[in-house]
Amino acid sequence: MNVEAIKSIYFFEMARTRRTLLQSVISPVISTSLYFIVFGAAIGSRIQEVEGVSYGAFITPGLIMLTLLGQCISNGSFGIYFPKFTGTIYEVLSAPVAMTEILLGYVGAAATKGMIIGFIILLTANLFVDVRIEHPLMMILFFLLTAVTFSLFGFMIGIWAGNFEQLNLIPMLVVPPLTFLGGSFYSINMLPPFWQAVSHFNPVLYLVSGFRWSFYGIADVNPATSLAMITVFLAICLGTLGWIFKTGYRLRN
Repeated sequence: MNVEAIKSIYFFEMARTRRTLLQSVISPVISTSLYFIVFGAAIGSRIQEVEGVSYGAFITPGLIMLTLLGQCISNGSFGIYFPKFTGTIYEVLSAPVAMTEILLGYVGAAATKGMIIGFIILLTANLFVDVRIEHPLMMILFFLLTAVTFSLFGFMIGIWAGNFEQLNLIPMLVVPPLTFLGGSFYSINMLPPFWQAVSHFNPVLYLVSGFRWSFYGIADVNPATSLAMITVFLAICLGTLGWIFKTGYRLRN
């Protein structure tokens, strides 16, 4: 394996984040802080507790997951699409670098950036609410698996996208509704039985529920089921990318 190639792609992508610090880091942190202010103050004053946890603290894992999903998908897709758009991908393809090494470099950087922003938001949340983490190792595991899985998903979007409209289609129109309807701001136990059943078809529910359990020990879905589901998502993404590479797909427009 060409480790130097992986490192070069990885550090190039991380350097791009430093050059766009306002857009890459500060903007999502400010946006999430506004969620805490609006939902914590406006709604939290009417909903004192959810399953024994203050409402502001209850929504913290959901807000972190909302940001993590969006950032990982955006970074994963844009990281590979922009070289296609500018034509610099040919420099990578002409080098002695395997597709697996390209994947590791871009996805590794996307996952790292998503996790950094997620941890910054976790620290920021402590300024607004009292956050506790009952299962820190499981929190890190859910965090890592989610970041890697959705960075892979974003990488696939970047390969598929032929223009900027397609690049933003899924991150803007599909992911936010799934996240908002996945129990980020409420427990599905508050819903009528029919909508509880419907919610179980939303994959984001399992991510948010498992992540919230690692904080407070409460969950809408069994944590083992949540962990199994995210592992299945990861396997599907890896399998799909493996099929794409095996069929001879090339990163060209």
